[in-house]
Amino acid sequence: MADASKSPERLVFLSDGVFAIVITLLVLELRPPHEATFAALVRLWPSGLAYAVSYLFLAIVWVNHHHVFRYPTEASRSLIWANFAHLFSVSLVPFTTAWIADSELAPLPVTLYAVVFAFINITYMMLCREAIDRQGMHKVSTSDRTVMRIRSIATLSTFVLAALLALRYPVAAMLLICTCLAIYLRPSVSNRP
Repeated sequence: MADASKSPERLVFLSDGVFAIVITLLVLELRPPHEATFAALVRLWPSGLAYAVSYLFLAIVWVNHHHVFRYPTEASRSLIWANFAHLFSVSLVPFTTAWIADSELAPLPVTLYAVVFAFINITYMMLCREAIDRQGMHKVSTSDRTVMRIRSIATLSTFVLAALLALRYPVAAMLLICTCLAIYLRPSVSNRP
């Protein structure tokens, strides 16, 4: 019987709590228009876009986080710290989302937004290394792990490209970020669940 104190289950519960708080902070940044008109609502499109992209991103990160935590058998020190790094990076999303909304998609806020997404991807790669490559290697085929690495590197590269693109074309960078999110809509890389 496994030692309950070493079970990764508590990490999952903690992570769920952090995700819930981050999503709550995200929605608290939504502000209604000052006028009671449809035109005033339409002028808030940058806020709506930033919120929708961030919410979708957080949902994808949460689904992938739960997928990754199917594999580790114990909460090793390195897994705990990789998880905390990942949660820290996720906690930055509401701040960058609010900045994008307040600045109406200005270049620097969109750049930072893409950098935060890249940071989340890096910490996700760390989490995968600890949860899958070190503890769950026998549960995931070598070819699936290779596809996961390629997908992570491609996504990271796309977020970095979006950060650079945002300096001049922030709306195009947001579109690139949205396109990139589609890669992770399905956490599993194979047809197996």
